[in-house]
Amino acid sequence: MRYVSNLPYETKTDDHVTIPTSDGTRLSARVWRPVSSDSEPVPAILEYIPYRKRDLTAERDAIHHPYMAGHGYACVRVDLRGTGDSEGVLRDEYLEREQADAEDVLAWLADQPWCDGTTGMMGLSWGAFAALQVAARRPPSLGAIVISSFTDDRYADDMHYMGGALLSDNLAEAGTMFAYGTCPPDPAVVGPRWREMWHERLEGTRPWVLEWLRHQRRDDYWRHASVCEDYAAVRCPVLASSGWADGYSNAVTRLLGRLDVPRKGLIGPWSHKFPHLGEPGPAIGYLQEVVRWWDHWLKGIDNGVMDGPMLRAWMQDSVPPSTSYEERPGRWVAEPTWPSPRLTPVRYGLSRAGLTEEAAAGVGCDDAPDGPGTPTDGAADGSVGAPAAGPANGSAGEPADGSAGGQTGAQGGMTVQSPLSVGQFAGKWASYNAPPDLPYDQREEDGGSLVFETGPLAEPVEILGAPTVELEVSATEPVAMVAVRLSDVSPRGSATRVTYGLLNLTRRDGHEDAPQPLEPGRRYRVTVQLNGVAQSFPAGHRIRLSLSTSYWPLAWPPPRPVLLTVHEGSALTLPVRPAGLPDDLPQEPFGEPEGTRPLTSTQLTAPEQRWRVTRDLVDYAAELEIVKDRGLVRIDDIGLDVGRRAYERYTSTADDFTSASGESAWTMSFRRDDWDVRVETRTVLSCDETDFRVDATLDGYENGKRVFSRTWNETVPRDWL
Repeated sequence: MRYVSNLPYETKTDDHVTIPTSDGTRLSARVWRPVSSDSEPVPAILEYIPYRKRDLTAERDAIHHPYMAGHGYACVRVDLRGTGDSEGVLRDEYLEREQADAEDVLAWLADQPWCDGTTGMMGLSWGAFAALQVAARRPPSLGAIVISSFTDDRYADDMHYMGGALLSDNLAEAGTMFAYGTCPPDPAVVGPRWREMWHERLEGTRPWVLEWLRHQRRDDYWRHASVCEDYAAVRCPVLASSGWADGYSNAVTRLLGRLDVPRKGLIGPWSHKFPHLGEPGPAIGYLQEVVRWWDHWLKGIDNGVMDGPMLRAWMQDSVPPSTSYEERPGRWVAEPTWPSPRLTPVRYGLSRAGLTEEAAAGVGCDDAPDGPGTPTDGAADGSVGAPAAGPANGSAGEPADGSAGGQTGAQGGMTVQSPLSVGQFAGKWASYNAPPDLPYDQREEDGGSLVFETGPLAEPVEILGAPTVELEVSATEPVAMVAVRLSDVSPRGSATRVTYGLLNLTRRDGHEDAPQPLEPGRRYRVTVQLNGVAQSFPAGHRIRLSLSTSYWPLAWPPPRPVLLTVHEGSALTLPVRPAGLPDDLPQEPFGEPEGTRPLTSTQLTAPEQRWRVTRDLVDYAAELEIVKDRGLVRIDDIGLDVGRRAYERYTSTADDFTSASGESAWTMSFRRDDWDVRVETRTVLSCDETDFRVDATLDGYENGKRVFSRTWNETVPRDWL
């Protein structure tokens, strides 16, 4: 990244500004703005998140907020109620109170003498959620938003439930917020009240996983703040971005297809990162794009920001399987509109002969997760031209090693009963690229799966959008799931997962309907939508589709092992993008990543990263252990030592599906002079056939002495899950 200091406006910073809300709670903010705004007001840009502006996001904030301020904006970074140096307690995500607070903040900003009355919102992840959700409430000052790594559907396309299946990230994210939401404010900012504020947080917090588990269906809890409930509510321009390695690769195209406002979309190869900090690379000059967006929509500058394609996406080239990449080779491609009329839905039948291309299908729907019981993005939104695939031959239609199924059923179907080990190389639902967390070689996973494959491709095939799989299936249990993976298989046999999708078959009729248990032996027609992606399959490679009945620990397994039969008539539909379209972008259509220089820090103790899969062949115990320890870091400007250590552990035994257990543990520490505090949290989620069990602990320490301790031991019934 190029760090710049010569910017159009001289800036100044207010490190701690308090903003009142309508119920009297005061939120803490940091403000960067042009010196000239004292006499020449400017638009204000809000980033509104719970991750502690004074310390935990200070380095990142210093890269982009002074940069935008130097281009003529008042940039305001606010800690949510109950986090950082703000008052109150953070009790859950995206509550009505949180959004009302945001409206109060925007009104306050618009009323400041240094603001011209116009505001924007921006953010990554929670900050993007907040911006989109608040935009749907139409606060009068809000002129535009810029959002990265987000969703418009809190139930069907977030880290809680995917295709109605419980994600392990539901536990992991709850563990993260259990720790972040119970950290103390800084006495150097709030003064002697810090202890009172801290204990209010400790006393007022419950493990969020308990609430999330109590809503296993798409109910009003999830409908709240899901913009997909009413896209028309958003009336301001939207610049939306994400990455193919992120868990949030679908919402950008949904917004492009369904909003009726000026909008642009950008999807790169990145994990859960801002595009100018994007990993895997290439990172791009995102902040330049953001400033142009603000200039046009908040200052009225006619700079052509709406010229060019609606969607710019990184078409990924084939790569060997790896849990981490520094760069993903590929090129930028463009679609003038979305849904794109230039994409062709190409259908492949699933049979014992493999993946066999069928006659051209009709145009599919767009890519909203309206419910897995009906096709959603399949044809990925549009259509033209088919891939040149070689004949479908080889061992498709059977598990890769024959051990998990592939038998012909009584009615001619193909069967699979996957072991719990399928999924250990799946990586994270949303990659953070540290520790390395992308899916590894799928060959071992495919050993416990039902596999269908094309022959070697005669010509390259490129897809852009969300593939879908229509399955005619029957199962031996009332609760079952299917995991569907699409892989790029090299001539040497290695298999790189391209995308995947999940479906809890009790949610086969869609998320809006009540779950319905399966009648064992009865056939059902279901559709599984895979995550959107842009991928090029080279000539000579094969396209592989793999089906499994478990995908642990990425997703929680059903209560009992299931034998699933896949019948003739099942099919894969790929959204194929024809080669040689005339408007592909230049290889480098964006500037070099740039920002202002981050704050200095000193690494006091070494960080640690670990992602370890182990299996014990004596007692058949399997374990995935994840460590992300940032070590102790001193933030030089404020003389504060900060430590963050996250630990996750997922275990199971043999094929006992009720042995699945997940653990999320965090240690957060803050130290300066004679102030020394830490928070330790631990959440364990386990199950039997009828219930989930949550065992959690929260401990607060001051100067080495435990000053707070609480435990939770609660059960939540499984709701056909």
